[in-house]
Amino acid sequence: MKVKSILISQPEPQNARSPYYDISDKYGVRLMFRQFIQVETVPGREVRRQKVNIPDYTAVIITSRTAIENFFRVAEEMRVEVSQDMKYFCVSEAIALYLQKFITYRKRKVFFPKGKEKTIYDLLTKHKNEKYLFLRSDVSNSDIPDHLDKYNITYKEAVLYRTVCSDLSDLADVNFDIIAFFSPSGIKSLFENFPDFKQNNTRIAAFGSSTKEAVENAGLRLDIEAPTPQAPSMKMALENYIREVNKK
Repeated sequence: MKVKSILISQPEPQNARSPYYDISDKYGVRLMFRQFIQVETVPGREVRRQKVNIPDYTAVIITSRTAIENFFRVAEEMRVEVSQDMKYFCVSEAIALYLQKFITYRKRKVFFPKGKEKTIYDLLTKHKNEKYLFLRSDVSNSDIPDHLDKYNITYKEAVLYRTVCSDLSDLADVNFDIIAFFSPSGIKSLFENFPDFKQNNTRIAAFGSSTKEAVENAGLRLDIEAPTPQAPSMKMALENYIREVNKK
């Protein structure tokens, strides 16, 4: 079946440069953005109880803008001045550029995949002697800890924010050709809001292995997966799928 509509379970982008708009323009697909989860901050005193001491680390691993915001919030609450020598390893250039709101941006200390280092995993392996602080929520869909363990890289996870289900009652239904999920929490939110949800002809897209696992555990059919060698981003995975099915 051809794809005419996609529900992206993330907030609507603040600018018109989002790659998802390229899909809409190119294939005439209707897009809707709806945040399935909301963020609650973890107070600095709770972060201390995780035995997190920011000055002990030489680098942080960042997978979202939310992680950046909460890292500097927690540092302020803990009355810790982040070292000017701290290095920042980001999953994308867009997230790296967001650091400009908080630090003096210098290429020598901000890293993101490009060139030979096509993924953050390549970067972390190349810089394996750093002491990393992995910034995350209480529910993580990242394989980064597995990679760090595999290469015996020193790190600690810091839970800086929590995810809770959004109220989706304003959605009369979830009748879209594709629903794209980015975390296990998104799947939880779907069924918390729509306990009788039936997939039927809806295609499910999932980003990350833990999201994929959550889809399967919920008894849903996984149709589109990212990242893969052919589709390192959700945008590419969606476009590859739409290109294939819409030409029929």
